[in-house]
Amino acid sequence: MEIKTVGVVGCGQMGGGIVEVIAKAGYPVITREINQELLDKGLAHIRKSMDKAVQRGKLSPEDRDAAWSRIYGTLDLADFAQADFVIEAIIERMDLKQAVFGDLSNICPPTTIFASNTSSLNLAEVAATSDRPDRFLGTHFFNPAPVMPLVEIVRALATSDKTLATGQAFVISLGKKPILAKDSPGFVVNRLLIPYLIDAIRVFEHGLASRDDIDKGMKLGAGHPMGPLELCDYIGLDTMLYVADVLYEELGDAWLKAPPLLRRMVAAGYLGRKSGRGFYDYNKS
Repeated sequence: MEIKTVGVVGCGQMGGGIVEVIAKAGYPVITREINQELLDKGLAHIRKSMDKAVQRGKLSPEDRDAAWSRIYGTLDLADFAQADFVIEAIIERMDLKQAVFGDLSNICPPTTIFASNTSSLNLAEVAATSDRPDRFLGTHFFNPAPVMPLVEIVRALATSDKTLATGQAFVISLGKKPILAKDSPGFVVNRLLIPYLIDAIRVFEHGLASRDDIDKGMKLGAGHPMGPLELCDYIGLDTMLYVADVLYEELGDAWLKAPPLLRRMVAAGYLGRKSGRGFYDYNKS
């Protein structure tokens, strides 16, 4: 199947990054937000990101302008009628994702492939309101999407071989590196990463080592580019808590239960870099 036009539902941090990747790869891309304020904010972030890439010599001004010309923002999901491949990249709420795919099923032609960027939800359940479970898969990009090379291609029970092959080819055409995963809690990366990060929070919570020594230990002793608590702040503690709760609910392993400290920090608004404070204080000059 030839993909000519791509749609991305959501133009936030993840959706906007995915839009940028797709536009720079040469595809016309439609992106939709729920109101003009969010759409303008998302498009401005994409433009700023591409401008920075030009400043760093990673992108030529001509390629930036060409990519920018391929992006079309809208508030109307009906504009996705022309899309051959649609990626949903909204917040991790099952009811909202199902509503989007229910609406898209009435808008897009039967040939359109649907994909979800969910990082943790049951893909078969997300697809339940669509009219094409065989043409449905997961395409889990990593943040920041313009930089991170990995995309998890997730196969649900009903995903056809043809859909899977098309999804893989599309991701490769974006310059990304796909890995295959089954529709299971956390897929590959989060299934391995989240328990590690939760355990690092426990080590800190129980006073077994200081914040700095935990991070320094994993950077110097395991060769990690970021320490686990620093990485928690980067991901967002609210996102960490959400994914941990999904894994615990699905798998029932007590070791996956979110530490009380994580819940308290999220309740206090200490979400990491996005809020200016998490395990580290980002408001300090």
